[in-house]
Amino acid sequence: MVKQLRQSFKSGKTKSYQWRVSQLKGIAKMVEERESDIVQALYQDLSKPPLEAFVAEISMAKSSCREAIEGLQDWMKPEKAKTGISTYPSTAEIVSDPLGVVLVISTWNFPFLLSIDPVIGAIAAGNAVVLKPSEIAPATSSLLSKLVKDYLDDSAVKVVEGAIPETSALLDQQWDKILYTGSARVGRIVMAAAAKHLTPVVLELGGKCPAVVDSNVNLEVAVRRIIAGKWQCNNGQACIGVDYIITTKDFAPKLIEGLRKGIEEFFGKDPMESKDISRIVSPAQFKRLVGLLDEDNVSDKLVLGGRRDSTRLKIDPTIVLDPPQESQIMQEEIFGPLLPIVTVGNLKESFQVINSKPKPLAAYLFTEDEQLKQDFVENVPSGGMSINDTILHVRITHWPS
Repeated sequence: MVKQLRQSFKSGKTKSYQWRVSQLKGIAKMVEERESDIVQALYQDLSKPPLEAFVAEISMAKSSCREAIEGLQDWMKPEKAKTGISTYPSTAEIVSDPLGVVLVISTWNFPFLLSIDPVIGAIAAGNAVVLKPSEIAPATSSLLSKLVKDYLDDSAVKVVEGAIPETSALLDQQWDKILYTGSARVGRIVMAAAAKHLTPVVLELGGKCPAVVDSNVNLEVAVRRIIAGKWQCNNGQACIGVDYIITTKDFAPKLIEGLRKGIEEFFGKDPMESKDISRIVSPAQFKRLVGLLDEDNVSDKLVLGGRRDSTRLKIDPTIVLDPPQESQIMQEEIFGPLLPIVTVGNLKESFQVINSKPKPLAAYLFTEDEQLKQDFVENVPSGGMSINDTILHVRITHWPS
């Protein structure tokens, strides 16, 4: 398969504007025509509500495709570069060349968007592509395999389904670039395999994303935005979702009560029965989350939620107050509906808490204090950041990612 794709690339057809734009239009047509099938697959895999499926996956894929189609001609133009007196009167330009045959290994939490979005980028750059969707989201994986065959050039864009054996076999091949989205544990495996061939790698990994909440806020607005960035964002199964909150000891009771009321407003008196919240993706993930919650010195810190149903793979929106920093819930990325709240005497202490852990993918601050905003930006390194909101920054396409 890889040899065939390399022959397709060497033929030069993927480099042309006509091929690239035709494939991008094929993806746009696929998303438009098969939207209901995509929504159904996401519901089968995650019980993802239709509105969330549209907002968080389908609309963003459409937007990426539209941007690529509109920008493709400009992206392909050579960019003039400055020359110095030592090279006068020569001219210079930067020409963007496709890398060749690329591998995209996607993940299960946003299984459509995080599969198709990097494929859009790879095609726009003129590459041949292999997509390996996550086997943990089998309905979406199967649908992608069918749709790519139906709507795209099968000689240059392929889908390989499977689990560890298939992924290992793919990683044994020589690629011109690999993009992997998922956990740090598997990221190390991907990078080690790529190193054998000196293949460049993009790793999109997670992290413990904090939300620092000041008492100087509109509590109702802050609560709604935290809930949107935690439980309404795939029920916490999102790499940029709120992983834990830091607030002051004095303000914590008001914040917890505000979250309790907000959760009821969003999901009703019994969130376990709500149709507006996703389920846990698999029994293995469910067991892992229950283990975090049932750990010694954590289970007795429960202040909200905590119910679980293994048959339906559901866990209540759950809040834990001041679990020990050495507990697993504070050491590993939660990726689920559990939300620890860590209390400090002064919010400046939150910087130390955050910086004692690996750099977060996203960091959030809720405050009206301008000095605190400035201090937060200057002292908290993170992949992305939002002030007085959560997750919204990923909708902005015109900055580095």
